[in-house]
Amino acid sequence: MNSIDPLTGFLNRFGCIQTTMKLVANSTADAKPLAVIWVDLDRFKQINESFGHLGGDEVIESLGARFRNRVSGRAELARMGGDEFVFLMPNCDRNHAQQLAGELANTVEEPLAIGNLTLRPTASVGIAIHEPDEDPLALLDRADRAMFAAKSRGGNSIVCSGDEPIPGRLGITLAREELSIENNLHTALETGGFSLHYQPIIRADGSIEAAEALMRCSVGGENISPGKFIPVAEKTGLIIRLGEWSLLQGAMHARLLQDAGYHTKVAINVSRAQLVSPKFTQALHAALVCSNVKPELVELELTESLFMDISDIVQKNLKNAIAAGVGLAIDDFGTGYSCLANLKDIPAGKLKLDRAFVTVLPEDKRALAVVRAMTQLGHELGMTIVAEGCETKEQIDALLDAGVDAIQGFFYARPMPEETLLPWLQSRNDNK
Repeated sequence: MNSIDPLTGFLNRFGCIQTTMKLVANSTADAKPLAVIWVDLDRFKQINESFGHLGGDEVIESLGARFRNRVSGRAELARMGGDEFVFLMPNCDRNHAQQLAGELANTVEEPLAIGNLTLRPTASVGIAIHEPDEDPLALLDRADRAMFAAKSRGGNSIVCSGDEPIPGRLGITLAREELSIENNLHTALETGGFSLHYQPIIRADGSIEAAEALMRCSVGGENISPGKFIPVAEKTGLIIRLGEWSLLQGAMHARLLQDAGYHTKVAINVSRAQLVSPKFTQALHAALVCSNVKPELVELELTESLFMDISDIVQKNLKNAIAAGVGLAIDDFGTGYSCLANLKDIPAGKLKLDRAFVTVLPEDKRALAVVRAMTQLGHELGMTIVAEGCETKEQIDALLDAGVDAIQGFFYARPMPEETLLPWLQSRNDNK
């Protein structure tokens, strides 16, 4: 079958590697170039699904025969996988390799009859030329990566190794950076390198609707941006520990504001990893108990896709959060997976419009019309509407005219350290 059983696949690859080793040795001894051309059929899965594996086998056999005729006497041919072929070309430089790759691509595209249909398949082709002292496996790997680069461009293309963004080198750099960030996250957890900054949300009448808690990380005096450490925390699972810490710290700060006489809600971001954990409700209750804060002063901000998650554990955690008395807010609404019609089924009391609608105001009348429509529907469902990312008076005027209830953005305040929020609130009251 075209999928190739494991033993056959191993033998094919082993044979290709052995041949490559021999040709690399000859190329080195003769000081002549050696090219590897890696061909992968595009959308071959559709052929298998449409015609079954027997039909797929027929396509592979036909193309294999075409390839052998095309490269007879010029190249060694190996089948590396169900729809992958490797051509080893002695005494072949980059220009000749590109020429042959074009011939092979054209060979694939020649009409191919299966049953009553005529197929015109295409292929992604990667080319690598042997470099001095290069290991045979590294040579094959470069050709393979060049082929994947061709496929990532949509297929039906040819890429030479060195012309593409090299996933191997970039991947190594990225992996090392992520390992460094992960190490810094552990250090920050151990040394108190995390903190919450708070950005106020201002109602139309100038009063404070809430303050969103935003996580910050600093290690050895160096700040790590959330855009870098949060994705790593999500990949490594550390986001759950960070989320639980954020829940507790945010609830404790809400209690501090409560004791100072401010009925100001603290909005805390909750990740998907937390909501799919059976321990989320326990962590939420622990934060509320330890802080001894009024539950209504704590608000959980979740991306809209989480509200659409129909899994039992997510729905249970959302119901438990509501039962505990905390508020729920839909963050970044309008650019994700939900639509206006879904709002009726979402157990949230606040809707935060994504900044993508705000940054183009007031000039973009279509965006303003969408904001007005979402605001009106949200109001009819009893929701508070917040606009994020406001930076100009003109944006705020347009949003308030559209009926938005509250504004969050640099125009009023940038995120500030927790020790600054209470004095900021006091100063704002003194200046009224």
